[in-house]
Amino acid sequence: MVLKRREFLASSLAASALACRRRRRGLPFEAAFLGPAVDLGHRLRWGELKEPSSFEPVDVVVAGGGIAGLGAAWRLAGEGFGNFVLCEMEDDVGGTSRGGLNGVSAFPWGAHYVPAPSRDNPPLLRLLREAGVLEGFDVKGEPIFGEQFLVRAPEERIHAYGQWWEGLYLKAGASPGDEAEYHAFFAEMDRWALWRDGAGRKAFTIPRWRGSDAPEVQALDRQSFAQWLDRRGWRSERLRWFLEYACRDDYGATLETTSAWAGIFYFAARKTGPGEESRPLLSWPEGNGFLVNQLRRAFASKVRPRTIVTSIRQATEGILLVHAWDEGAQRPVGWQARKVVFALPQYLAAHTIPSLWEARPEGLESFTQSPWMVVNVTLRERPKEPPLGFPLSWDNVIRDSPSLGYVVATHQALKDHGPTVWTWYQPFTGPDLKAERERMYALGVQDCARMVLADLQRVHPGIEPLIARMDIIRWGHAMVRPRPGFCWSVALQRAREPHQGIHFAHTDLSGIALLEEALDHGVRAAEEVLAALGRGGASWR
Repeated sequence: MVLKRREFLASSLAASALACRRRRRGLPFEAAFLGPAVDLGHRLRWGELKEPSSFEPVDVVVAGGGIAGLGAAWRLAGEGFGNFVLCEMEDDVGGTSRGGLNGVSAFPWGAHYVPAPSRDNPPLLRLLREAGVLEGFDVKGEPIFGEQFLVRAPEERIHAYGQWWEGLYLKAGASPGDEAEYHAFFAEMDRWALWRDGAGRKAFTIPRWRGSDAPEVQALDRQSFAQWLDRRGWRSERLRWFLEYACRDDYGATLETTSAWAGIFYFAARKTGPGEESRPLLSWPEGNGFLVNQLRRAFASKVRPRTIVTSIRQATEGILLVHAWDEGAQRPVGWQARKVVFALPQYLAAHTIPSLWEARPEGLESFTQSPWMVVNVTLRERPKEPPLGFPLSWDNVIRDSPSLGYVVATHQALKDHGPTVWTWYQPFTGPDLKAERERMYALGVQDCARMVLADLQRVHPGIEPLIARMDIIRWGHAMVRPRPGFCWSVALQRAREPHQGIHFAHTDLSGIALLEEALDHGVRAAEEVLAALGRGGASWR
C-alpha cells in the first residue's frame, strides 16, 4: 500500500493525537493511539518548519532525549557542566525506554528490562548505584543487585499444544535430534564465551567496543544467522524457532535478516563462562522508564520537550547554528553552540546536517530500522488460569503467533491478583522495512485492538469482558536492524566519528538496539565534548 503525502500526514496526525480516546463500535472497551509525534517528524522531512531569526548562545546542544541523549546530558551534569540544553521532540524523554502510568500500574512503552551488567560496564553500574539498585560487589568484584529489582519467579513461559509450558524453549515433544542440536548450539556459545584474541579480548562484550575486532569475529557478520546455522547442519524446527524469537525480540528481524555476528552476540555477550546461564534480568513495573527517570534527575531544567532540531550548520570555525522548532509555543528557536551531541537515529541526520550528507552519503543510507507496535492492555481482572500448565509469568510468549506475547507490568510489584496491565509487543519483521512501516501505519485503532484481542483470546478464552482499555504506540523506527554485513561495515565505523563539532551518540552506532549501548555512546560523546572544551575529567568508561 502506497500512501500519498497528504494521506500519510492525515493518518499520522490521527496516530499521534493524545486525545484520541473515543470508544470504537464493536469493542466493549476503549482503545487509543498515543504518540510518538510522527506528524512533527515528517514535517521536518518535508521542510515545513520555519527557521529562527535569532540564536541564543550556549556551549552544548544535545539533540534527542532517548537513552543516548540522556546519557550524554547525565555525563555533562556529572562533570558540573551546566551550559547546555537537551531538545526532545516528544512530550517526555526516554524514547522507546520510557514508561507510562495509569490508575492500575506503571508500565513500559518499549524496553522493559536490562540484563544485570558485569563489572565491565562502568557507566551502567554507576547509574544503577545512583538509583539504589547496585548494593555492592562480591569477593570476585562482581556487582550485587537488590533482590527486589531482579525479575522474580515465575519468569517466563510459552504457550504451545493448548497449554503453557515453563521457559521459552519448548522441550515438550522434542526428539533426540532436537535435543542434540539444542545442546550443540549452546556448546558453540560456550566456545565463543571462552574465546579470546591475541590481545586477550573476548569476542562479544557489552558494550561492544570492548570486544575483539579479530578477522574471525568480523567474518561472522558477512553471513546471515540462517546461513551460519545451515552450514552446521542445524535444522531443528524447535531450535530455529527459539533462535528466531531471539532475533525478533532484540532486533525486530528474522534469522535471514540478522547478521550471524548479531545472532551469536545475543547469546554469548552476557555469558561469563562456559555452561553458565546468561546474566539475571533487572526490571521494574515501568520497565526501563525507571532508568529514564533516574537519568534526568540531574538536569531536568535543561530539557526542552516538544522541541525538534531541524538543522545544524557550521557558522564559523568552532561555532554551530542549531535551528529548532518549539511545537508547544508554535515558533522557531535557535542556539549558537560550540558543540552538538547528535543523539538521534542516523536516518534523521540526512535531514538535519546537510554537510554530513555530502561527506557520508552511502553511510546514512546503510542504517535501517524495524517498526514495532506496543500495546498496554489494562485488565479489570486477570483471566482464570487453566488447572494444567505453567502459571502466569513475567514474560508470556505465544509460540504460534507473530507477536512476542506480553509482559505483566504488575509482576515486579508483587501484585498477583486483581487488576493489572499487560504490555503486548508486535515487531514487523518483513525484509522491506518501508512496506512494513506503511502496513503498520495503515492499521486503524480498531484494527490494532482486534489484532491484540485475537492474539490474547487464543490463549485466554473469554478475556474480552475483562479488558478495560488498550493504549497503542506505533514506533516507525523502533530499533536498528543488524542485517548481514552491517555490524562491521565501514559506514557504521565512520558514523561514530565527530563531524565539524558534532558528536554522535545513539544505539544505531553499535548496530544493535540495547540500552547499554545507547548509554555508553552518550557518555562517550559527552566526554569527547568535555575534552574539546577543556573540561575533560576522569572517564566514566
